Amino acid sequence: MAEMTAAVLYGKQDLRLEQVAVPRPADGELLVRVAAALTCGTDLKVYRRGYHARMLKPPIRFGHELAGVVEEVGAGVTKFRKGDRVVALNSAPCDACFFCTHGQQNLCEDLLFNNGAYAEFIRVPARIVEKNTLLIPDDVLFEHAALTEPLACVVRGLEESGAKAGDTMIVIGAGPIGLMFMHVAEIHGVNVIAVVKREDQIAAAKLFGASSVVQISAVDDVVAAARALTPQGRGADIVIEAVATPATWEWAVDMVRKGGVVNFFGGPPSGTKVQLDTNRLHYGDITLKASFHHTPATCRTAFELVTSRRFKCADYITGRAGLSDVPAIFARMLDRSGSTREIKTAVFPAGVPK
Repeated sequence: MAEMTAAVLYGKQDLRLEQVAVPRPADGELLVRVAAALTCGTDLKVYRRGYHARMLKPPIRFGHELAGVVEEVGAGVTKFRKGDRVVALNSAPCDACFFCTHGQQNLCEDLLFNNGAYAEFIRVPARIVEKNTLLIPDDVLFEHAALTEPLACVVRGLEESGAKAGDTMIVIGAGPIGLMFMHVAEIHGVNVIAVVKREDQIAAAKLFGASSVVQISAVDDVVAAARALTPQGRGADIVIEAVATPATWEWAVDMVRKGGVVNFFGGPPSGTKVQLDTNRLHYGDITLKASFHHTPATCRTAFELVTSRRFKCADYITGRAGLSDVPAIFARMLDRSGSTREIKTAVFPAGVPK
């Protein structure tokens, strides 16, 4: 039986490279040779905690943002053939349960996840082949196409928040997801104010569309500083929380204007509690939302952004590495000093292109 190298997560900060059997595609499935896989904030969170309640339970092959080339086609597959360049999303809904039939496919009761991007090959389940695998144009780099999955989550978050041209939006957090929110919002004519932690994130926020940036260590009152940058200081129309801490959830509510929308995009650990001013929520007529994951429709919207070249794909790829580097990459990501701009690392199982 042929073997390949794959990164396997065993638990909290326990990521190992192993030799495992190359999977074989069953009926309706694809075997994809991974050309590029990307590091992700969710993967880092899972690596730090050792689990993800919805997506995976160790030990399991790791990674979920990828693009590659079809190596083998399972019986019954007609949409793809060997040699096709594809981006296979990390999930697909059933389209039959209560939530799917009520326009909430991201909450599907049988949402099928797929992991194992940090490997030479990955098997794509039939449902994902059918509903969430897309052909990549020849002029789009694999590492750029792999941005589709996180971008699809951001697209859904913006759609759910009702963002429109002319709005003012505060984005708390300048990790990969926060920066994507800034960029997509700016593309659609939204005025973006960024709230960031590290020195290197100031330039990154401006690169991706923020017109103003508040660094939390440079001001006495983060909420007041952010609100002062909004029209008449009344607060933002929309606030996106993309950090996942109780403090930033509370900041978000204090930064939004009356009648505005807060999207709690960052997901803190299970059991986390926050304190909110109920008077402000009620009399301010504030809408609180939380966005989880993506849908096939937002995946296609994100893919169009990537392939149209309106999205600054190249600027998100700040590192390039081989498969053997994956454990060290995640260990390093646990402790970022802020001395350099680091957003996403593209992992090339076949070796870093020259």
